[in-house]
Amino acid sequence: MTDINDTLSTTPLPRVVVIGNGMVGQRFVEKMAAADNDNWEVIVLAEEPRPAYDRVQLSAYFSGKSADDLAMTTVDWFGEKNIKIRLNSRVIGIDTTEKQIALADGYTVAYTKLVIATGSYPFVPPIPGHKRDNIFVYRTIEDLEKIEAAGKEAKSGVVIGGGLLGLECANAVQNLGVKTHVVEFAPYPMAVQLDPGGGAMLTRKIEELGVKIHCSKNTKNITDGNNSVHKLEFADGSELETDMIVFSAGIRPRDELAREAGLAVGERGGVVIDDHCVTSDDDVYAIGECALWNDRIYGLVAPGYSMANVVADQLNGKTSSAFTGADMSTKLKLLGVDVASIGDAQGTSEGAQAYTFIDDTNGVYKKLVVDKDRKRLLGAVLVGEAEGYGGMLQLALNDMDLPEHPEALILPAFDGTAAVGMGVDALPDTAQICSCNDISKGVLCGAIADGVTTLGALKECTTAGTSCGGCAPLVKQVLDAELEKAGVEVDYSLCEHFAYTRQQLEHIVRIEGIKTFTDLLEKHGRGGLGCEICKPTAGSIFASTWNEHVLKPQHAILQDTNDYYMANMQKDGTYSVVPRVPGGEITPEKLIVLGEVAKKYKLYTKVTGGQRIDLFGARVHELPLIWEELVAAGFESGHAYGKSLRTVKSCVGSTWCRYGVQDSVGMAIRLEE
Repeated sequence: MTDINDTLSTTPLPRVVVIGNGMVGQRFVEKMAAADNDNWEVIVLAEEPRPAYDRVQLSAYFSGKSADDLAMTTVDWFGEKNIKIRLNSRVIGIDTTEKQIALADGYTVAYTKLVIATGSYPFVPPIPGHKRDNIFVYRTIEDLEKIEAAGKEAKSGVVIGGGLLGLECANAVQNLGVKTHVVEFAPYPMAVQLDPGGGAMLTRKIEELGVKIHCSKNTKNITDGNNSVHKLEFADGSELETDMIVFSAGIRPRDELAREAGLAVGERGGVVIDDHCVTSDDDVYAIGECALWNDRIYGLVAPGYSMANVVADQLNGKTSSAFTGADMSTKLKLLGVDVASIGDAQGTSEGAQAYTFIDDTNGVYKKLVVDKDRKRLLGAVLVGEAEGYGGMLQLALNDMDLPEHPEALILPAFDGTAAVGMGVDALPDTAQICSCNDISKGVLCGAIADGVTTLGALKECTTAGTSCGGCAPLVKQVLDAELEKAGVEVDYSLCEHFAYTRQQLEHIVRIEGIKTFTDLLEKHGRGGLGCEICKPTAGSIFASTWNEHVLKPQHAILQDTNDYYMANMQKDGTYSVVPRVPGGEITPEKLIVLGEVAKKYKLYTKVTGGQRIDLFGARVHELPLIWEELVAAGFESGHAYGKSLRTVKSCVGSTWCRYGVQDSVGMAIRLEE
């Protein structure tokens, strides 16, 4: 057998071996590649058959993205950077005395320094029945493929775990057209990040979108269901039947290699590291979710990135670099609901005081936690509207003075007055703008001073906003502010992929007759595949301009769930069907068809404010049958959730009205069609 060390080595340099090529392992490799000082030979041992992919965006797989779309890099990239990667390489042992790594295929790899980036595995509680068929975890692309296949047959699904990943998983399951439930042990979802008020509002918002939340539930057994595949039996005596189950009940560090190698591990798991991410062996580092720093495992990617940066700095001579913890504030959109948490969201700090704003009408909950002197922001909770997150986070992180009336930060603005906040000019250069990649305002300002003038270029050269994307608005604000100060005309482009505003893009589409997103990108884009900003915008423009079917292959990738189904998802998981009735004009024959369809499928009917008849209560499997009958009668989708012109209200006009002077109905019909 050929010695793998002879195969891999091309230089006499000391060797750094990385075990694991997840997001954190990839970040370390990128930092080593960026150093470009030829001091180390870098080798990556990846257990999976592909290089790193973006687990933060994993749910996008169910929205049409492929494994290639989620890839953070390619095998060719490693070759270009003179870094070796060996895929399908499962490590089975580490010999710290001989400094060798044993692989499952019989090879060994020698190292000078070792970086363990093995990440974590999903925790599955030892509930009786947890190994039954149609029970999954939510971790890898392979897991998603299994869930997708099961979802084609399932009528209902349960996600066990109501944390960040659990709610993201619930969104993915619901997008498969499956009636979705979330079972959570705590009294409300996201109990780590939210307070009871925020948890209650989040529960309400999610249930309005059709996902049922079951809190304070301890699952004791999983057995055969009477009408479904499974039955969950809870400690309080209640039961829940479902066809598929996905566990998202937390993570456990993958520390078995370190444990077997004799490295120090925590009582509850995790490879013990110091501030330099060094383990109990001076030549071995650990980073990411497998690492235990100060008795804490960090389950977010941003702290892992910080650890990767520290190790790369250490190996490249910057010995002062240290990991001193990480801010766990977060902002995201769960099932379409804005949710954000900052600092001490629970208000447990000594002397902490809280301001709370609740808007039940619009489903908004905001809480501000301040110190006893009302001078410093300690924490915040935002549910239903999180526009002020960026500014509040900077107030907390930079220990900045609060305005005279802190409550104004969470109160809505009225009478045209601007919301109370602060401009980016008030932030110090040390303010961290991008927590995922640890990019400060000073780094952004430096890049802008060096000639960067577009958001895309700023993101590319600094990496700010290229991971979760939550900081992108703040990055754009810094860019605009710095350009304006330099006397440069600010670029108000739609996004990094188009150097035009929405109005300009619409003019381009109309004048040039562009009818597909691919053509629009090729002719007027800046490169890339598009994003969550430009895709729906383009979909809106195409729908309103050319009136083509939204599910044509070239348009389907731009649509959301409701447009895929040509129906609106309701709070109980059923759908409403809204056929288009241009101008409200309808024949007796079509009225009869609507009545017959509603009667046949037992649908609730309502005349909408937009002069249409809405049919409520349709099941997902009934939608093709319903539309088959409606299309045969001459109806089309009313795009009630679409990004196009929806309805045009009109009186009966000159045809019937004795005071009518123009054909109102005719004009309404022409506008809609």
